[in-house]
Amino acid sequence: MKTDISFRFYTRQDREACLNIFDDNCPEFFAPNERVDYADFLDSLPAEYEVSVLNGVIVGAYGLEGKEPEWRNLNWILISPKVQGIGIGSTFMNRVVSKGTAVNLTGIKIAASHLSAPFFAKYAALPIREIENGWGIGMHRIDMELTL
Repeated sequence: MKTDISFRFYTRQDREACLNIFDDNCPEFFAPNERVDYADFLDSLPAEYEVSVLNGVIVGAYGLEGKEPEWRNLNWILISPKVQGIGIGSTFMNRVVSKGTAVNLTGIKIAASHLSAPFFAKYAALPIREIENGWGIGMHRIDMELTL
């Protein structure tokens, strides 16, 4: 499958596509109770949230947000299970690191689950705190930092 992916900023019209990707990743990577939080996040029209498009279809989204001069938060990163395993996650992370480096960040904070933390660890993100059931029953929160 071709992995030439494009990115653009999220618009209100992308809401259902993003929620469908969330649903496709639930409960494997997100706790069901997180859906309301994600929908509220989308409804706030986050300025720095991007969707990724492959062959005209939204296949993922992420945001690199925050006001701190040295750190940003990687928010709501999700990829459709239909395209996982073909390098799109690497494309996301390379983009995140490039954006952070371009604005001279010290690092990126990531609030992962115990299931997604190994993905971020591949990019040298280190766990700094673990909260059992932090995202919901059986979904443990792992706060991580990726130093740039």
